[in-house]
Amino acid sequence: MKMRVLKLAFLFLMSFGVLLRADEGMWIPLLIEKYNIKIMQEKGFKLSAEDIYSVNKACMKDAVMIFGGGCTAELISPEGLLITNHHCGYGAIQRHSTLEHDYLTNGFWAMNRDEELPNPGLTVTFLKRMEDVTEQVLKGVTDAMTQEEREKIISRNINDITMRAVEGTEYTAIVKPFFMGNQYFLFVNETFRDVRLVGAPPSAIGKFGGETDNWIWPRHTGDFSLFRIYADKNNKPADYSKENVPYKPLYHFPISLKGVKEGDFTMVFGYPGSTSEYVPSYHIDMVKNYINPKMIDIRTRKIDIMEAAMASDPLIRIQYSGKKSGIANSWKKWIGENQGLERMDVIIKKLEYEKRFTDWVNQDNERKLKYGNILPRYREIYEQYREYYLVNSYTNEVINGAEAFGISRNIDPLIRLYESNASQEQINETRERIISSARSLFRDYNMPTDRKLFVAVMDMYGKNLDNKWLAPEYVKVRGLCKGNFSMLADRIYSSSPFTDEKRFVEFIKKFNIRSIKTVKKDIFYVLATGMNSFVNQNVRGELARLGNEIQYLNRIYMAAQMEFEKGKVFYPDANSTLRVTYGQVKGYYSRDAVYFAHYTTLKGIMEKDNPEIYDYNVPEKLRELYRNRDFGRYTQDGEVPVCFIADNHTTGGNSGSPVINAEGHLIGVNFDRAWEGVASDMAFNPEQSRNISLDIRYALFIIDKFAGAGYLLNEMTIIE
Repeated sequence: MKMRVLKLAFLFLMSFGVLLRADEGMWIPLLIEKYNIKIMQEKGFKLSAEDIYSVNKACMKDAVMIFGGGCTAELISPEGLLITNHHCGYGAIQRHSTLEHDYLTNGFWAMNRDEELPNPGLTVTFLKRMEDVTEQVLKGVTDAMTQEEREKIISRNINDITMRAVEGTEYTAIVKPFFMGNQYFLFVNETFRDVRLVGAPPSAIGKFGGETDNWIWPRHTGDFSLFRIYADKNNKPADYSKENVPYKPLYHFPISLKGVKEGDFTMVFGYPGSTSEYVPSYHIDMVKNYINPKMIDIRTRKIDIMEAAMASDPLIRIQYSGKKSGIANSWKKWIGENQGLERMDVIIKKLEYEKRFTDWVNQDNERKLKYGNILPRYREIYEQYREYYLVNSYTNEVINGAEAFGISRNIDPLIRLYESNASQEQINETRERIISSARSLFRDYNMPTDRKLFVAVMDMYGKNLDNKWLAPEYVKVRGLCKGNFSMLADRIYSSSPFTDEKRFVEFIKKFNIRSIKTVKKDIFYVLATGMNSFVNQNVRGELARLGNEIQYLNRIYMAAQMEFEKGKVFYPDANSTLRVTYGQVKGYYSRDAVYFAHYTTLKGIMEKDNPEIYDYNVPEKLRELYRNRDFGRYTQDGEVPVCFIADNHTTGGNSGSPVINAEGHLIGVNFDRAWEGVASDMAFNPEQSRNISLDIRYALFIIDKFAGAGYLLNEMTIIE
């Protein structure tokens, strides 16, 4: 077994060394020295691999972090100041916003350290080191094992590896699979828990263009926000305290004012979330033709309802801005993804590849024995898997469609305490916790909007899933109201304790054993628990079983592909671990005779300015700066640059990633991809796959000239 593991590792490492000229790929920092640095230097990079990743000296990795749950951020000063995207900091900005202090609409700028706002629950995580632990993870694994036996041994080995890695430290550790489980890396991390909001432009800058411009180039969005990391007096992670001091990092990025031009080297260093570059045609077909269309449909309806409500009331706009953006981002991506998969004929190309692969397999009896059943088995599994996947995804979408469902489920801990005869002290503590969390829930809740969402998702659930996949509780409720969910909503939204803060708080305060009967008769609770229970019992178990079999096939198919195409560039799929991508600043042809240049300017913002449309209503101060040509030192060819594009391979999770030039200086903040190349999670298109970045000079211009917070620039290292 040991020899087999070593042979596989050798195969994967060798694959890195062949044909690395393409800009496609998300590369492992630990391996940059051996497999990428020469190519990067040929493209113009002037530093060494150790400047990017090192455990022996301060380097770029020490300035890049996971921000919150799914973005990247980077340090831009020796005082713990970081920059990320506005949309990454959006939740924190919204939670601080009220009608009196609407930081979403008006922006927020701390003019000194005392004004910086704490954000309970917000964390940033730095990578301390990584290590290939494939041999240790697969110790004791044999080819004769079942998948379940294999996973048990791997899980036990990983637990031992991570415990040893952080013993005697405050670090955390995680082991992640690469190449579909053929290779494993250990990541040792340090997480900081006191992260404070320093500055954010108004949404008319930070979200300029809104969902209309999302995933679109040309782009004019000032998508950035500033936070500061605080630590204890020993520069170690600590919970929020007034005694904490700004974190002193090992490294922070110098900021370049030199700008970008076509052909310049760019490197993106961040935490891409998930890609599926090596899946079979059956997976692409499932996503494109089976899952995406129905998920797009239901989210379209949700977005329409939210947008209408937001347009009617400034308070509702604050309450639902983050929620709408959260569902609209994936919604628009799915639309572009389907169009890209269609335009590139990805399924056809996958099928052609699979035919060549099958011909190669059939040329050798040993290969037929090892790989001959992979594609036929994929076909059988995906026929079932896609149905279970859709039912699970769609039902979750419905349950999350009306907030009253979620509010009703928040009472479950209290019910369990009463049913288990818990102490009164435990009950009182839980009651207070539920009431406290309710204040936050209802703060961003609007009953009429939620009512419309409830009616819409109830109607679509019944129409878009086969009857056999409808929860019995739903079928019963639909029968009782004769399918008139609007009439049902009129009644339950006016009486349920889960649709009004005052009713909810009073209900919890008076809650006793008899209240459980009331809860279990409430329509929201009945539907939410019923739909969830139905999916648990009838869908998720089989979905997991089929998923495990696909995972097993993926591992074998990945190894087979690398054996089949030894001359092809293989890089591991994204899995929320730190990666390097590199390329060049580059425009592209969007369609016949339509060429997009590589950068946009403040002039384009003024051309889009429309006070009648919220997302295009340019702040008056920005108009004034433009009229007066008050641009300071932040210009290129007489205009203020706003965004630029390059051909770096990025995905979700790269939001907020530093974009670095050949000298290692920060030139931009990555925030999006161009619409034409959004299918790059499954099929990279070098002609049109472009990452969109905020030009760092626009961020500095906004901080300095627009916000009057130029004091922040004094702590940065700025290269003229």
